[in-house]
Amino acid sequence: MVLRRIVYALINNAQVVEKLAESRPIRRAAQITAFAITKAQLAGKDASTKLLKSETFRQIRDETTKMPRDVQELGRRATRLRDTFVKEVKDGVRDASRQIKEKK
Repeated sequence: MVLRRIVYALINNAQVVEKLAESRPIRRAAQITAFAITKAQLAGKDASTKLLKSETFRQIRDETTKMPRDVQELGRRATRLRDTFVKEVKDGVRDASRQIKEKK
């Protein structure tokens, strides 16, 4: 409880915060944080681009716009969707393993 009050008082002191911001460990932590955020944004952008180009995504979008006439039609659509999804996952794993091998 006492420690919490001390930390709170230090954090609200502008001079202490300024001194900490000028310290090497805090600057390095900020650099690492900025790098991690940038890297995550790039990875998210790549993932969304791949998703939009995905055959599975296109198939889901197309299938959801049409209503099935009967249960058998729904089953066929689900089977096609599953097959496409499995194919894309296998292709993705294959591509990832190739990239890992190329880095070595």
